[in-house]
Amino acid sequence: MIQTKYEWMLSEGTLPDEFLKLIKKEKLDTLTGKILYDRGIRDAEKIEHFLRPNLEDLYDPFLLHDMEKAITRILKAIETNQKILVYGDYDADGMTAASVMKTALDELGAEVEVYLPNRFTDGYGPNLEVYQYFINNEAIDLIITVDNGVAGNEAIAWAQNQGVDVIITDHHAMPDQLPEAYAIVHPEHPESAYPFKFLAGVGVAFKVACALLEYVPREMLDLVAIGTIADMVSLTDENRILVAHGLKILAQTERAGLQELMQYAGVDFDKVTEETVGFQIAPRLNALGRLDDPNPAIELLTGWDEDEAHEIAKMIDQKNSERKEIVEEIYQQAVTMLTGDPVEVLYHEDWHKGVLGIVAGRLLEQTHKPVVMLAKEGEILKGSARSIEAFNIFDALNSHRELFIAFGGHKQAAGMTLTLDHVTALKQAMLDYIEHENLDMSLKSSLELSGRCDLETLSVEQIRSLQKLAPYGMDHPKPYFLVENYKVVQSRSMGKDNSHLKLRLTQGKQQVEAVYFNHGAEALEFEQVDTKLAVNLSTNSWNGNTTVQLMVQDAKAVGIELIDARSQGINFPEKAGVFVQNELKHDIMEDVLVVLEAPTNLAGFSSLKQALQAKVAQNLKMIYFKNQIEDTYYLTGGGNREQFAKLYKAIYQFPEFDVRYKLKSLADYLNIPHLLLIKMIKIFEELDFVTIENGLMSVNKTAEKREISESKIYQELQEIVKMQELFALAPVKEIYQKLIEK
Repeated sequence: MIQTKYEWMLSEGTLPDEFLKLIKKEKLDTLTGKILYDRGIRDAEKIEHFLRPNLEDLYDPFLLHDMEKAITRILKAIETNQKILVYGDYDADGMTAASVMKTALDELGAEVEVYLPNRFTDGYGPNLEVYQYFINNEAIDLIITVDNGVAGNEAIAWAQNQGVDVIITDHHAMPDQLPEAYAIVHPEHPESAYPFKFLAGVGVAFKVACALLEYVPREMLDLVAIGTIADMVSLTDENRILVAHGLKILAQTERAGLQELMQYAGVDFDKVTEETVGFQIAPRLNALGRLDDPNPAIELLTGWDEDEAHEIAKMIDQKNSERKEIVEEIYQQAVTMLTGDPVEVLYHEDWHKGVLGIVAGRLLEQTHKPVVMLAKEGEILKGSARSIEAFNIFDALNSHRELFIAFGGHKQAAGMTLTLDHVTALKQAMLDYIEHENLDMSLKSSLELSGRCDLETLSVEQIRSLQKLAPYGMDHPKPYFLVENYKVVQSRSMGKDNSHLKLRLTQGKQQVEAVYFNHGAEALEFEQVDTKLAVNLSTNSWNGNTTVQLMVQDAKAVGIELIDARSQGINFPEKAGVFVQNELKHDIMEDVLVVLEAPTNLAGFSSLKQALQAKVAQNLKMIYFKNQIEDTYYLTGGGNREQFAKLYKAIYQFPEFDVRYKLKSLADYLNIPHLLLIKMIKIFEELDFVTIENGLMSVNKTAEKREISESKIYQELQEIVKMQELFALAPVKEIYQKLIEK
């Protein structure tokens, strides 16, 4: 069934004449201009800044809270040869932030070490034991956190008490009680005057680097772009400037490790975009932190030894492949464990906790309900949760902290550690939240459509115009458009396990290809059902030719889906209503109807009409027309005058005939189908032309002369032939129209 995942919100309306003049000067089409207008970029100055991000528009790093204090302390450490520890995080943002900080400190001649905590042994953020090790054994004098720190009160307090200053550079949510660090550099600090609040961890580290070096180190922007995109922070304002320039640097990066990693990822260096980072680079870096020690990433991102870079990149790529296999294995296991309850809490002792967030996200997309995935180690469970827009999982569980050893998160994602005996209470707390807040769990997340897209006039030039608005990301998403009133001329599955769908659409004189990931099983539906699509616009280059290509994000059936399954081997939904033996079976208010057998008589046809019309009133969404016919009168016909005349002549030729054993011989002799001959003999019996007793058919020589059309059996046979022709040969739309006629 073609089911929409989102509630579509279509932006309509025309653009003011003054704005049209502005975008014409920029050589932008109205499709592109409407996106700018809808996103509040409406005057010449804003358009200029948006289309041409300028590094000169970056904000003064010293506007950040405690920046002056932090820089003074770092420079003092360098001047006095104090040993500095850069303490990062195990994800792509933390890796790049640590690499930026290390590069800046190296340039100034600092004695610096970098440590990225291990997800499994150290956990997130400042770890007391790690701090103790480095201070006691490595003689560290100054710790600089990157992409973490504001939640590390205990470890930071201990370090400060040992006379080791801690400078926090972070961007995560500010807790009520901040650590007593030497300095806290954070764009959202309550005492900060910084104009932009949404820097990634690497963005904050970069601002420190700018302040330290007293210039903007453009060569670091490739790392800044990777971390900023990977952490999905707002891609507006200063982040847009950093990423726009960073992607250009990345396309020609001189970092040996990045070059190797990008080659393993199959990156086209001539087409490096935000999607290159989001789908090819960042997942590989994150895979290392999900499965293993993340620290080799620092050498990959900052080292210049090509041989070593090659080996690290190879290892990271292998980890990414391993991560994919683990995710798929856990996903397949989890699917079999789904309960059908409004929330899903699943756990298993063999699950790898480093990838549970990814699996929870996939299950969320499939089930459209909150999912908690937990890895069991003895009596302790650790894992991640993902939630729909309607269910704030942080609010639901934050008031039940007694259930957890550790808990944190936000509206749609959370991480947690708890004991096995609290799992039932965890699930009940989520169910209680639904009831207490009176939540409508059927509400879908919204998908904004920037306008309607006319396929007949869509061109590569229009899509290149849209590309001027890149890079896209959080708060500036790649636009979606509504596509409707087209015909599907080809629909086929493709890719591994035929899991993806490729469509060829036509509108007017134009044909366009569309790709819909993870919907390969719906090829038949898209071929037969009228649909609307929500799409991204892209291009596809092959053999030197560039063509328009649609990337489908969501699809919607227009009206009831009518599926012609007459010649298809289709597995029908288990809980569908099934019409068979002239009546509706298993009717428990399902929204799917399977016409497994065509009606065998007029009463059955009437029964199907009544059942269908009742189900339409109950919001029927889909009908499969299998229409199996056992007695195929539509192939034999209802008997013509010549056939009846031949039979009439034969009954006088054979006044007594044993229909039990010789009927097939008679059918062959008369060249009349066996099935039809049986019906014709019954018609003769009804008209009193013959009598049948104990299997012997005898002619009635005194029978009154009557027309064949007087027979009720004959009349019903003609109706059955017409009905069977409809169910066997007519388009399913025509069948549906006949069935809903009053």
